[in-house]
Amino acid sequence: MSGIDGLEPVATFCGDCDCGCPQLFVDSDAPAERRVLLTDDFGQRVQMSADQFASLVAEAKAGKLDGIATA
Repeated sequence: MSGIDGLEPVATFCGDCDCGCPQLFVDSDAPAERRVLLTDDFGQRVQMSADQFASLVAEAKAGKLDGIATA
């Protein structure tokens, strides 16, 4: 799949501009291990399972990613 047509949008990160902000999607037609899709503003994609995404969310909630977010 080359575009994002047919994907369920979950979140847009930034969204305050028109620069092609990173977005999070669910692809219900993808195999379970590739169902969650994260796009960046450079046209790249990361696909992961719901379990992998849940692990990422848990790490973020625990503060383990806070150091990355400091500007």
